[in-house]
Amino acid sequence: MCGIVGYIGRRDVAPLLLEGLQRLEYRGYDSAGIVITGKSGGLKAVKAKGRVRELEARIPKRFAGTTGIAHTRWATHGAPSDENAHPHLDAEGKVAVVHNGIVDNAAELRAKLTADGVVFASETDTEVLAHLIARSEAATLEERVQQALSRIEGTYGIAVLHADFPDRIVVARNGSPVVLGIGEHEMLVASDVAALVRHTRQVVTLDDGEMATLTAGDYRTYTTAGSRTSPEPTTIEWEAENYDLGGHDTYMHKEISEQPDAVDRVLRGRIDDRFSTVHLGGLNLDAREARAVRRVKILGCGSAFHAGQIGAQMIEELARIPADAEPASEFRYRNPVVDPDTLYIAVSQSGETYDTLAAVQELKRKGARVLGVVNVVGSAIARETDGGMYVHAGPEVCVVSTKCFTNTAVAFALLALHLGRIRDLSVADGRRIIAGLRRLPEQIAEILAGEEEIRKLAAEYANARSMMFVGRVRGYPVAREASLKLKEVSYVHAEAYPASELKHGPLALIEPEVPTVAIVPDDELVDKNRATLEEIKARSGRILAVAHQEEAKADHTIVVPRNEPELDPVLMGIPLQLLAYHSALALGRDIDKPRNLAKSVTVE
Repeated sequence: MCGIVGYIGRRDVAPLLLEGLQRLEYRGYDSAGIVITGKSGGLKAVKAKGRVRELEARIPKRFAGTTGIAHTRWATHGAPSDENAHPHLDAEGKVAVVHNGIVDNAAELRAKLTADGVVFASETDTEVLAHLIARSEAATLEERVQQALSRIEGTYGIAVLHADFPDRIVVARNGSPVVLGIGEHEMLVASDVAALVRHTRQVVTLDDGEMATLTAGDYRTYTTAGSRTSPEPTTIEWEAENYDLGGHDTYMHKEISEQPDAVDRVLRGRIDDRFSTVHLGGLNLDAREARAVRRVKILGCGSAFHAGQIGAQMIEELARIPADAEPASEFRYRNPVVDPDTLYIAVSQSGETYDTLAAVQELKRKGARVLGVVNVVGSAIARETDGGMYVHAGPEVCVVSTKCFTNTAVAFALLALHLGRIRDLSVADGRRIIAGLRRLPEQIAEILAGEEEIRKLAAEYANARSMMFVGRVRGYPVAREASLKLKEVSYVHAEAYPASELKHGPLALIEPEVPTVAIVPDDELVDKNRATLEEIKARSGRILAVAHQEEAKADHTIVVPRNEPELDPVLMGIPLQLLAYHSALALGRDIDKPRNLAKSVTVE
């Protein structure tokens, strides 16, 4: 969570940092701040509660410099306020720190520093770092930062300025992303490439336990123990324009509309018509190893977990391997039994989700084989896992996931087909699934063409006190994701249940003011799903069905095109993204930056 950006070079730094913060605001947006090394020496800092625009309004006209760091915050320690905004400075104003992560032992360190006479200006854990660095008597800034970090327990991505060392920025990573941008006679640093891509496409991603010193003409990397490292620069895949609105009013709408092209990308170059399968060389899993897999466990958080539920169902159906999905945030704390015959799959849009990354590290420690399904190339999970797949959704800026969720579900369909054809899935079924995959982009475009009708339905349901989402088997993860989307972006309370569970308690909530969204594919369970609609109507409940044909018992039906039964969940989620979007629009919500949330959850 939180966004960090820094620059050292020849350009006027404040406009560059503010532009970078605006591109990172989806990572946190309750306060923001900037600090520069002034031309006459010393540090100059400005902070503001609220969005980056509030910070920009406070910057004085005479605020010039060529070195600086900046931050946009998602609060963990201390409420949003000017005082709690980053950067945090020491008492003399010589050291400035911006930080993404959590200092677990902050209370203990704060107590010791207070006993030594340090007066704190904020409630944050980060301010501890500024005082620790300031109190170090080491000869270099690098050593001072290393000494401070040696006393820290927890996660961090930090950038540090010091008035006595105006020619450098020192950065460090442990659990929170830090990316260096390599320019011409200038260097940049950020927590996400979105802040860098307008200025350079050559980047270096730090590993955990790694630090870097940036000067205007160069950089060097080393461990927190001082040993030199030599990471290879990589090229950012996307252009700056991919991070723009592209004529849309919101990123969420843009990213929903990009899904036909995004799905085409995840399929491109992977289908093998000769053997009715797909090429997934990045798995680093040969046929013999794949046949030895006895169970698949998928781990993710939020939308990634729901995509994993869809993936588990696909793997069981097509590959006939027992599979299930579990929240990574729960898995890592329950002391799970790690089976050598189980294939573990970690799912994350950013590839930096802390709970998922920590689960990967625990599994690797216990000798498990772990694959990653991620969107961001070169991310921590992509580097930590034994192999995996990129979902190629492109940059996703809106806090709520849409196209990346869809592409992840399609990626799981590819994986299920790949495993199935290695095992017992017939050539005919392989051809059937491939034909269905190829139809997806056009069918998604067909659904999006009906947006106006969905907008009208959203206006009718947006003022509901609460909403119920139900589905069976393949439809249940779709219901869960749709419920999450509505909650995230519109703040309408919503619950998702298996349709079969409705009569075991949740039916008590059904009334006219609590409408139900029912996922009703025309599959082997259609009669069971229609029986659920009967139960709801018998209790005067309103029903919005997502189905392959008009449903007589529903008050309204969104009809989606039919694909193969295994792939229908991909399509049935698309109109419910639009329903959430237009509900939020009707209610006047801040769609791209919903309250209390941030895009990349890099803290526990």
